Amino acid sequence: MKFQKIMIAFLLMTFCVFARAEGSQDVAPAPEARWADAAQEILMNALSLTGVKYKYGGTSPETGLDCSGFVRYVFQQAANLSLPRSARAISQVGQNVPQDQLQPGDLVFFNTLKSAFSHVGIYLGDGKFVHAPSSGGKVHVADMNDRYWSKRYNGARRMAVTGDFAVAQTEPSAPPPSMPIAEASSFPSVLSQITAHQ
Repeated sequence: MKFQKIMIAFLLMTFCVFARAEGSQDVAPAPEARWADAAQEILMNALSLTGVKYKYGGTSPETGLDCSGFVRYVFQQAANLSLPRSARAISQVGQNVPQDQLQPGDLVFFNTLKSAFSHVGIYLGDGKFVHAPSSGGKVHVADMNDRYWSKRYNGARRMAVTGDFAVAQTEPSAPPPSMPIAEASSFPSVLSQITAHQ
């Protein structure tokens, strides 16, 4: 498990260095570039927590995380953003995202407790998401196309990005930025390398 975490961190750091080197400029980055940078930080933080045990109500990797605690911790660390405490409350901020427009860093929601928006994870790309599953489990990558998850999918949200940080906003506001195709298509290849080690 320790080797897997090291490999994940190494692969994502390598990807981020190349992505930032290609896009480095002296001018302020466009919203799309800011979103891509924020998404990279979010994914690095999220994947570094794989293997952390699930704990109901948990808010710290040291003692365990539940699904919303995991998402809140990642977004606080990666984007300096304080999200609401529950999955349902988190589903009320940011921008709605159609499933066919999901991008890495988006939040994906599921009905796992016979209640809409009762579970949340972070979309990685290529149909995969990372989450803190349930009692007895650990933070891990799952496939949204698996029958269990596809039947329970409720929707997705994207946090807006202002300056260097993500900002939680409620509807309505400007549509969320679209990640450039080159950025979006790079994540699945990195993800395939990561999941090959699981």
